[in-house]
Amino acid sequence: MAKSFSLEPKKVAPVETPNRRICTEIPVPESIPVIEKLRKFEPRSMTGQPLVVWDRAEGYNVYDKYGNKWIDFSSGVLVTNSGHANPAVKKAALAMIEHGLMHNYCFPTEIRSELVEKMVEISPDPLNKVFLLTTGSEACECAIKLSRTYGQSVGGKKKIKIITFDDDFHGRTMGSQMAGGSPASKEWIVNQDPDMNQVPFPNSFKYEWADETRDDYSDDNCFGIWMGFLEKQGITPDTIAAFMPETFQGGWAQFMPVGFAKKLRQFCDDNDILLVFDEVQAGFGRTGKLFSFQHYGINADLVCCGKGISSSLPLSAVIGRPEVMDLYGPNKMTSTHTGNPVCCAAALANIEYIFENDLIGKSAAMGEVLEKRLDKIVEKYSDYIGNCKGKGLVKAMVFVKKGTKDIAPDLAHEIVKLSIEKGLLFFAPVGAGSTIKVCPPLIITREALLEGLDILDEAIAEAILAG
Repeated sequence: MAKSFSLEPKKVAPVETPNRRICTEIPVPESIPVIEKLRKFEPRSMTGQPLVVWDRAEGYNVYDKYGNKWIDFSSGVLVTNSGHANPAVKKAALAMIEHGLMHNYCFPTEIRSELVEKMVEISPDPLNKVFLLTTGSEACECAIKLSRTYGQSVGGKKKIKIITFDDDFHGRTMGSQMAGGSPASKEWIVNQDPDMNQVPFPNSFKYEWADETRDDYSDDNCFGIWMGFLEKQGITPDTIAAFMPETFQGGWAQFMPVGFAKKLRQFCDDNDILLVFDEVQAGFGRTGKLFSFQHYGINADLVCCGKGISSSLPLSAVIGRPEVMDLYGPNKMTSTHTGNPVCCAAALANIEYIFENDLIGKSAAMGEVLEKRLDKIVEKYSDYIGNCKGKGLVKAMVFVKKGTKDIAPDLAHEIVKLSIEKGLLFFAPVGAGSTIKVCPPLIITREALLEGLDILDEAIAEAILAG
């Protein structure tokens, strides 16, 4: 079970830099009643994050109302790509509210037409239709529905299998969780769909059979090794509707080998199988490409988007091939809040800001800065960091017990806690995991990024010493 952060205020060293300020005990004594109220009226599942009571956030900083200021290395769980409260995004959302349109269901609106046109304009072929939704889970559920419908249209009732990968995360609704790759997270379902199947993520550091030094996996023998995992489950190509990987595995920012991805694309083409990329965490410039699957040099049939699409308000989307997106007739595939006008205005402004300010290029460039500094941290604490992966401005470090491959949740928890006390904000490792993600807003400055990484270095050293 995930470890909770203590409600006991702790005296910490004061901090004052242009990017950080800590001037109280942590957690702030005056904030405890707010936290206690939340714990009283919300489910326990909402208590997992560090005890920073957000008051406002701007750019790459988060503030409380008590004078403290953090460098944000979370982006609010990879949402605020163009920065917290981006002025252009805020202006667009406020303008729509002042204009007087805050909801429209599926009735036509001009702002929705502008957003979907823009999304098709920036998306590679054959992604020429867009369906707007609310959450990443909803987008993944929709992709599953479309994939199975398409599969049956070309291969009959047996062509319904959705193949995902061990340790994938696709959301917390029933369908998206069954598609996920964590057995423990879906035990509650009991009667799970037998046609939602998982196979190992290729080249994952978790598997003894994988050669982690390999960046290819394109030859027939290596791809055949991986295909053997399908064969062992009795899965044949004529039963598969879609493969749906996270473009990078959210838990540790692990990408597929490029050669493998190309072989998978060819396998899908040869067998009329859809290739669906879950880009909810990965999209809109996060990894130095607009869509992270573009690192593989292949196309997609469907793409699930969310989080960074608006850098703020709840909006998601499925982008895809017209012949798949148009499988359902009028009023057969809708959502109550699809294309909410305020969210659409925010998303359109966000996308325009990303391109006008070359945040994709900045993500790639700052990603090199991040990688070089993290390489030194990994080398320094090599006995405690089992893996560090990612591209652009998302990196994930897996902390392990000294000299082993066993994960170290308590160590990761302590590092996050100490970082908070120093003015650096992470989101906590998921569940009882030991992965700490570095994923600041794409607008972060080099100075702030390096300052944050220096604090991370300090926190790791102190946590190891205390342990």
